[in-house]
Amino acid sequence: MQFLRAIRLDPSDEEIFPSAARPGEWAVPGSFALWDVDPDKMRGKQRQAFRCGFVGTETFGWTTLVITAEISESELDAVTERLTAHLLQHYGAPSQAAARETAEEEVRFTVDLCQYPPGTCIAVEREHGPEQIEESFRKVAPPDASDHDTVRLWGVES
Repeated sequence: MQFLRAIRLDPSDEEIFPSAARPGEWAVPGSFALWDVDPDKMRGKQRQAFRCGFVGTETFGWTTLVITAEISESELDAVTERLTAHLLQHYGAPSQAAARETAEEEVRFTVDLCQYPPGTCIAVEREHGPEQIEESFRKVAPPDASDHDTVRLWGVES
């Protein structure tokens, strides 16, 4: 089974987000962190997190890019447990059961996103629709090494 892992190609995540995810931690799209945010009041780093951020499941910081990677059942269970606890502590979930249900839904959604080969880089774009947050996910391809007009900018920070 695959899941999303935070990557960092440069230090910009530390500058553009309220807090940055650590490279290598498991990540989810994290729309739950944006449910109660008024889109008209978002500014700066919060707006950037809304527009293009994934949430790390250890630091609960943000990352611009993720890659697909193999995850074990025990690691997936740990992700679900951390999400459950985070939803209870930081988002006021009404009960452990409600937090767990939401965490499991986020995990299932993330697993469903990982239908690409391991190591595929993925980005997200969000906007507020009339009644909900609308997300689109896309594969990000590295530049073609044979293109001599392209400067190589790829290097994964771990």
